[in-house]
Order: sequence, then structure tokens, then C-alpha cells
Amino acid sequence: MHQHCCAGDKEEKQVDYSPILISLKTSVISIIFTFFLGIWAARAVIALKSERAKAILDGVLTLPLVLPPTVAGFFLLYIFGVKRPVGKLLLAVFSYKIVFTWQATVLAAVLISFPLMYRSARGAFELVDENVLNAARTLGLPERKVFWKILMPMAMPGVLSGGVLAFARGLGEFGATAMIAGNIAGKTRTLPLAIYSEVAAGDMEGAGKYVVIIVAISLLIVAGMNVAATGKKKYL
Repeated sequence: MHQHCCAGDKEEKQVDYSPILISLKTSVISIIFTFFLGIWAARAVIALKSERAKAILDGVLTLPLVLPPTVAGFFLLYIFGVKRPVGKLLLAVFSYKIVFTWQATVLAAVLISFPLMYRSARGAFELVDENVLNAARTLGLPERKVFWKILMPMAMPGVLSGGVLAFARGLGEFGATAMIAGNIAGKTRTLPLAIYSEVAAGDMEGAGKYVVIIVAISLLIVAGMNVAATGKKKYL
């Protein structure tokens, strides 16, 4: 009987690895969207001639960075909820509901991490000497090639740093995810939500295991940032 109880206790303390897999899957998928959206938005804002339009658009694109994540989650819920126009459209046309699905965790991660990617990419692009780009244009290089062959390679260290930051932010996302994706075990429960759930249940040991995992991943991310920063210094 005593042995059976011990075995039961041991079984209860086994780590559920699904939050790790969900978090990594969410972060990897979201950074693909965030990376290219951030680069595109940065280039689009820089290309604007009107300083006023540039300032307004920059403010809108940066807003998720300064808003509490729960507020960002509220906006997502307001837009994609089944009783809202976009949510109704998705349900009517595709029979698809994004709220409380794994895809909602990706949506939340993209929204919250996007400003970091956008601002990093914009900063990196603005550091590139405009004279170099103009010289390429005078040689007859089309704008698309100027961007991909000259601007991107020169700005790459800063852009990659932004990508690493955005990945880390997506990995640590909590508030917006809880609002639109919920905290469904094995489906939408990411590492931050798993830590919260364990603490709420009074299992500090279980929470501690997830904390160790997320700290280890975060240290790897910091190491990646340092590598990107070293590359930038060498280039400069």
C-alpha cells in the first residue's frame, strides 16, 4: 500500500513536456511571420516622405510594445471573437474559429513580438550609409536588388538581433495568449502559462522545473544575441 502511494506520488511529479513543445512550436512559427513582417514594415516606414505620416505609423506599429499584454489580448479577442465581424467571417466562410486554438498562441506571439523586430530592423536599416545605396542606384541596380544585395547584408547583424529578441519575447508571452488562446493543457498551455498554473495549484516544485527550462532557453537566446552583436562589431 505504502509502495503504491509512493509510486502514485512519483507519477504525479512527472514533468508534462507539452508546454515546452507548444512554446517552441509557437515561437518558431511566430518568428517566421514576425521576421518578414518587421523587415517589410521597417522598410515601408523609412520610405515614407512625410515625417508626420512616418511618426504616426511608427507609433501605431510600436503600440503593442508599450500596451499591457492583456490589453493587446483584449483587442485580439475583440477582432477575432466569434461574435465580431472578422471572427464571424472566418466562421461563416471557412468554418474556422481561432479563439482558444493553438493558432491563437501564434497570433498573440506575433502581435506582441512584432514591435521589437520592426524597431530593430528599422534601426539597422537607418545605420546603413545612404551614399552606398545611392551609388548602387546610379549604377543602374534596381531597388529590389539594392535592398537584398546591399542593404540587407549590411544591416543583417542588427536585423538578426531583432529576430532573437522577438523570438525571446514570443517565448515569454503570457497575457495576450491567456486572453485569446486560453490556458488549455496540451493545446494552448505554453511554458509561462504552465508556470502560472503550477503556482496557482500550489506545486512550486512543478513550477520550478518549468522555470529551469525557460531560463536555460533564455540563456541560449542571450548567447545568440551576443554572437549577433559580435558579428556586428566585426563588420563595423
